[in-house]
Amino acid sequence: MSRISGRLPQGATVLLGPGDDAAMVRAPDGRVVVSTDLLLEGRHFRRDWSSGYDVGRKAAAQNLADVAAMGAVPTSIVVGLGMPADLPVEWLDALADGFRDECAIVGASVVGGDIARGDLVVIGVTALGDLGGRAPVTRSGARPGQVVAVAGRLGYAAAGLALLESGWPPSQPSEPSRVEGMPLSPPFSPQGEALWEAVAAHRRPCPPYSSGPQAAELGASAMLDVSDGLLQDLGHIAAASGVRVELDPAAFVVGEPVAAVAERLGADPLDWVLSGGEDHALAAVFPAGVALPPPWRIVGDVVAGQGVHVRGREIGHAGWDHFA
Repeated sequence: MSRISGRLPQGATVLLGPGDDAAMVRAPDGRVVVSTDLLLEGRHFRRDWSSGYDVGRKAAAQNLADVAAMGAVPTSIVVGLGMPADLPVEWLDALADGFRDECAIVGASVVGGDIARGDLVVIGVTALGDLGGRAPVTRSGARPGQVVAVAGRLGYAAAGLALLESGWPPSQPSEPSRVEGMPLSPPFSPQGEALWEAVAAHRRPCPPYSSGPQAAELGASAMLDVSDGLLQDLGHIAAASGVRVELDPAAFVVGEPVAAVAERLGADPLDWVLSGGEDHALAAVFPAGVALPPPWRIVGDVVAGQGVHVRGREIGHAGWDHFA
């Protein structure tokens, strides 16, 4: 543990960091937002597809995004790690660096954790956050007459995963430095650059962290992070709020990497935008008429009824099934 904790600087919110039975973190608001997730090797990542640094960034990101989706600012994470005895120490160093660098984006710290031997790499992350006096933005506040907006990328990670599953690229690039993770792309054509960008999005999401507290300040009545696919996750808001969400397919932007992968694989890119998970974008419901700054963009409306509907489009696969 000392090898890992030595790579993890502590921020201003930390009163007691790694090395004791428990950590101690400031809670200026008097309330603490808490979220936890698991990543399992072979289920959520593959070591032949992602570096240790990428996995650390991804594991931290998916938990920090949950905290931001409540309208809070992340302050710290604790990590539980199961790993095989033959896991290269360099991979473990890179994992710790990934945690550190993702947390640094939001000013959070890795304040502790535990390690045990296991057959596969299993990572459990618990994230803490502070609301700064704001009310938490839950899933149950949507009302008819409001609008649905998203911030962040959609479909990128799903497109990258589909590309890797198709066997592209024929061979993986050599392991890069821990600081940079695997490169976005070798010097290929513009289309090749776009394909590598999609792969990079699967390895390492880029949540719009600051947009969570921003949405709370703008009066968002419901919000969540898009981890399992937009349709499925908006379904949670619809069910919790007792409303229907109507989405306009023309309002969505298909990113160049998503379009490039779809062209290569003969797929409909909007399927990944609507149903692909692991980008950890934010989806929120706002009162009609609120002026939303970038990166927020309105993609639909809240009406009376139930469920999620995409205008003019049949919904097939709605998102990630954790037990499939």
